Amino acid sequence: MTASQLLLDARLKRERVAQLPSGVQPIDAEQAYLSQARYVERLINHYGGETIGYKIACTNEVAQRFLKVSEPFHGRLLSAFSQASPAHFHARDFFMRVIEAEFAFRFVHDVPAGASREQIMDAVEGVLPSIEIVDSRYTSWTDMNAAALIADNAAHGAWVRGELVRNWRDFDLAAQKVELHANGKLVQTGSGAAVLGHPLNVLEWLVRRLHARGTGLKAGEYVTTGVTTDVYMAEAGDRVVADFGALGTAEVSFD
Repeated sequence: MTASQLLLDARLKRERVAQLPSGVQPIDAEQAYLSQARYVERLINHYGGETIGYKIACTNEVAQRFLKVSEPFHGRLLSAFSQASPAHFHARDFFMRVIEAEFAFRFVHDVPAGASREQIMDAVEGVLPSIEIVDSRYTSWTDMNAAALIADNAAHGAWVRGELVRNWRDFDLAAQKVELHANGKLVQTGSGAAVLGHPLNVLEWLVRRLHARGTGLKAGEYVTTGVTTDVYMAEAGDRVVADFGALGTAEVSFD
């Protein structure tokens, strides 16, 4: 059985796997992204929808220490697991509900291979406040290596998007304060500087990585750039709001 089928079965049967068997465990990033692509294809075949962009993991030093990795990696956003804010999900549909407040971007133009920072900025339609719900099919996901996490679609569970802010250049995204509230209580704070120093640095990183693999960002796609605060572990009954100040909010609740 392939890694992609094992991970899909884990999701559908609600039974986590301890690890991928040695015969299907990817040995490097190249193999891991191939496994991820097959896993995403299986998810779409089962749930419907399409890919709508990328999630970037471990752009925050806190996240890198937590997962014991030294650099970011990426997964795919899927329409079947994405909702506009305020969003609502069933807690039972996740093994865990790790809440991450993240700056996201939407692109109005394709991003050319080898694009400069200014070319990337010119392709941005706007910025969105967002929440990623991190979930993993592994029993002890923090003990998995980067290749195993990449194969698991970079531990992506679901995504919540706030309203698009088109005048985003008027804001200093690195300095922008972010607050995470759970059930009306402030639980975490951070800023855009937490993600590789600036959310645009994350976009540059992704453009380089995609170019190296022969692909790139397309018009209409979203990119969410990693956690700006420490994470919050949500439970059934929680209502969580990520507040990006003048850039707006993203909200999710679980029953």
